[in-house]
Amino acid sequence: MREQRAELHSPAIGATGTVLCYGHYGRPVLVFPSEAGRASDFAGNGMVGAVAGLIDAGRVKLYCVDSYDASSWAAHDLPTEERARRHGAYETWIVDQVVPHIGADSGGAGDIAVTGCSMGAYHALNFALKRADLFPLALCFSGSYDPARWRGWGERGDATYFNSPVDYVANLHGDHLDWLRSRLSVLLVCGQGQWEDTTGALDSTRRMAELLAAKQIRYELDLWGRDVPHDWPSWRFQFAHHLPRFC
Repeated sequence: MREQRAELHSPAIGATGTVLCYGHYGRPVLVFPSEAGRASDFAGNGMVGAVAGLIDAGRVKLYCVDSYDASSWAAHDLPTEERARRHGAYETWIVDQVVPHIGADSGGAGDIAVTGCSMGAYHALNFALKRADLFPLALCFSGSYDPARWRGWGERGDATYFNSPVDYVANLHGDHLDWLRSRLSVLLVCGQGQWEDTTGALDSTRRMAELLAAKQIRYELDLWGRDVPHDWPSWRFQFAHHLPRFC
């Protein structure tokens, strides 16, 4: 399997982030790691291996990126609003540096899909909802979509609101909503076993599905059994089960 590494500097963050690419051709899929994770985590936890057949067949290319959570959403000593503002720098890196890199490397193979597990699922959905022009498909596994619940504190402002899908999706309307209905597709996957309840992922996934349904945005909800925990072995099976339909 072809693996390539790129180090992309972010002026917004003032640091360099890693992008690891797996594959030689196929639909580009941008992969967000779980909380405070690194670009290497997806492969290290068997997720790349789980879809190796698709990669080797030239159906998909995975672009795995570093997170910025340790300085934003996972910085629990900071109020939620400041965490949200810091996330904006990561958003700038993804849009201004990572997306052009994927475009140049993928040779116009098609629209970029986004995916991730746990907090990575939050990033995938949030980016797709906010930038469906770039990311018209989000595959989300065991996500929690309300940042205020992540040990949040302090007054919430615009930065938090516009990065909280459970808040802003409820208020979508008009031409922009019509465009999202025509452009965006979302897959929400979650188990019902250990840690899916304590992390809030199961409740949040169900709530997100209700909001998307109310706004008539294309989505699928796939809840796995009570023997399926919030953990990498579950996500490997779920990712391998669903990805072939989209590439």
